[in-house]
Amino acid sequence: MTPDPNLNVLGGALAPCSTDPVTGFFRDGHCNTCAQDQGSHTVCAVMTAEFLAYSKYVGNDLSTPRPEFGFAGLKPGDRWCLCAARFMQAADEGCGPQVHLEATHRRALEIVPLEVLERHAIRRD
Repeated sequence: MTPDPNLNVLGGALAPCSTDPVTGFFRDGHCNTCAQDQGSHTVCAVMTAEFLAYSKYVGNDLSTPRPEFGFAGLKPGDRWCLCAARFMQAADEGCGPQVHLEATHRRALEIVPLEVLERHAIRRD
C-alpha cells in the first residue's frame, strides 16, 4: 500500500492528527490514505460526547473499548481520523465534530466540501 501524497485540505503539509490514541488508516498518527482505504479515513476530528453518541447510534461505536483490536475506545477531546462520509453525515445531521484542517487529508474534499470543513474548523484565538 502506497500512501497518497500527504497534503492537507489547505494545500500544505499534512500535520499529525493523534498519536494518543494512535489514529489513521496506517495507524501512524496521520490521516494519510491510499486506494485501499475504502472508507477515506481522512478527516481529523475532535471527538465530542454528542458525536460519539451519534456514531454509536448509526452503527459505528467508537467509544467502547475493544481490547482484542488494541482499541481503548475514544472519549471527548480525542482526535481521530474519521471516514469522510461519516463526518459529512454527522455534519448534515447537525452534530459534526470540530475538524483540524491542517491534519485533514486533501482527499476528504472528494466527499466533503471545503466550506463544510471550514464551518467545523477548530478556532484558534
